[in-house]
Amino acid sequence: MLNEMFKRFSRLMLLLIAATFSAQTAVQAQVYQTAAKHAYLIDWNSGSVLFSKDEDEQVPPASLAKLMTLEVVFHALKTGELTLESEFYISEHAWRDGGANSGGSTMFAKLGSMVPLDALLHGIIVQSGNDACIAVAEGMAGNEETFAQLMNKRAEDIGLTHSHFMNSTGLPAEGQMVTAKDLAKLARHLIDDYPEYYHYFAIPEFTWNGITQHNRNPILGFTEGADGLKTGHTEAAGYGLVASAKRGDERLIAVLTGMKSKKERREEARKIMNWGFRAFTSQRIFDPDEEVAYASVFGGDKSEVLLVSERPVSLFMPRAQQGRLKARVYYDGPIKAPIEEGVEVATLKVWNDDKLIYEAPLITGESVGRGTTTQRAVGALKELVLGWF
Repeated sequence: MLNEMFKRFSRLMLLLIAATFSAQTAVQAQVYQTAAKHAYLIDWNSGSVLFSKDEDEQVPPASLAKLMTLEVVFHALKTGELTLESEFYISEHAWRDGGANSGGSTMFAKLGSMVPLDALLHGIIVQSGNDACIAVAEGMAGNEETFAQLMNKRAEDIGLTHSHFMNSTGLPAEGQMVTAKDLAKLARHLIDDYPEYYHYFAIPEFTWNGITQHNRNPILGFTEGADGLKTGHTEAAGYGLVASAKRGDERLIAVLTGMKSKKERREEARKIMNWGFRAFTSQRIFDPDEEVAYASVFGGDKSEVLLVSERPVSLFMPRAQQGRLKARVYYDGPIKAPIEEGVEVATLKVWNDDKLIYEAPLITGESVGRGTTTQRAVGALKELVLGWF
């Protein structure tokens, strides 16, 4: 049995190596540098990490926090709690602390007016309107503090493990922090789960209350395929951007924070996107439901269970490959029978040298029934013997 497991694991390694190495001799690693203090570039489809720089360090989000506000709103739209025609009241707090008098970004909503959600989404995304965010927060939760609780609950649900939100706008607040890695995960979630609303991020301009403002995303219209997502700036956070671009079947997501100026943000964003598309290519490793590995089973009518991936397993790898790949399948085992088909039980992880570049869940590709008394006894003895070693 151990010999068979080794053969299957070797097959996985050979497939990975054959798909990503075009030459027997590794070439000199490509070196990429950015002026951003924190950076994270991933392939949207596979989640492969193309570049990372202090991606787990917590930083103030500035207006990038509005992406979390939008997630709460999109989720409410998806569940039917809200519609695009739902109207929100512009309170004095929204008007005074988020409007023109505040000195921050605003959609110039009138005090005491009722604004439909569709317009508020334009205001948040295109104009980065703080007044629009506050109106949504108050309308959905009564006040910003309670809305922030909704933000943090949704952040936990989608796996943002190192981020915490204190308000809907991203304006400076003690305890409000994000990481570049979490922001990339959030952007990927928005693209994956709310495709019907993603088009808002590419809208070039919006007019409200007679005032036209252009989308603040500096790569829209200037970088091929750019269609989202959001900029941010405060004195403490510097200039930041969460961006995405699609070329053909490939889409990249980039997060850059801590830059010194709008110009630097624009140039760094264009540079990392263009580098990502030129220097990397996608390689399909496994199709959906294709055998990836096997996991040991205890007390079943089979001694192991097939592991597959629901989605295609693809790696976004350098065209001139360097480094050494390592792939491992992790699970808590042996898995106790009975086991249903389609249950997530394992994780496939791939490293390029010491960098984790890919991680994906694996599910059972078959059912395993409860074994006979004899099968269970043999299984128990096998675990006992292995335990001695």
